[in-house]
Amino acid sequence: MNSEEYKAKTDEEIIELIHKGEDKYAQEYMLVKYKPLVMACSKSCFISGAEKDDVIQEGMIGLYKAIRDFVAEKNVGFYPFAKMCIERQIATALKTANRQKHKPLNESYSLDKNIFEDDEEATYIEMLKSRTNESPENKYIDDESKRMLEENVMANLSAMEKKVLSLYLKGKKYTEIAIIVEKDEKSIDNALQRIKKKISKIVAERQ
Repeated sequence: MNSEEYKAKTDEEIIELIHKGEDKYAQEYMLVKYKPLVMACSKSCFISGAEKDDVIQEGMIGLYKAIRDFVAEKNVGFYPFAKMCIERQIATALKTANRQKHKPLNESYSLDKNIFEDDEEATYIEMLKSRTNESPENKYIDDESKRMLEENVMANLSAMEKKVLSLYLKGKKYTEIAIIVEKDEKSIDNALQRIKKKISKIVAERQ
């Protein structure tokens, strides 16, 4: 279906197509169409310790949830429902940041964090430790070594891979990352697999 055909339909009709899985491009169309609303809702918001793009990302997640959860029979129209979901998502992020219950939205990745959900032991440090036969004392990685390893990793990632890794380590799900970077979930999975291989190679070369 082309853009003119989408324009001939109501938002509610397009949402129905998405829910039925009858048009794989319909969701992308709605995300693009309603991005200006996300921008407007995020314009006056500020999250402590976060970039403006982080607020927009939260708004896009709110928009995705609106598309996912909208029920025509229960809601007056998609626009007001989407606006409510976007504002609610941003408000939740604001409260989270202000209460400091979680780490800042713009937190950089950490060598001590798990990097892939299918491998609970796969932290940067554990990957490094697993490839050395040195004594326990020599396995200790000081702050400078961590910094150098992080810089080496980031220098070898593409712009998209950096974005995907950053979002993943902030706790974003594949679906949320896909919405933010405007790619499908398979592309996100492929990016994470490439990242894992690059990290493994970098760690191996340090031995």
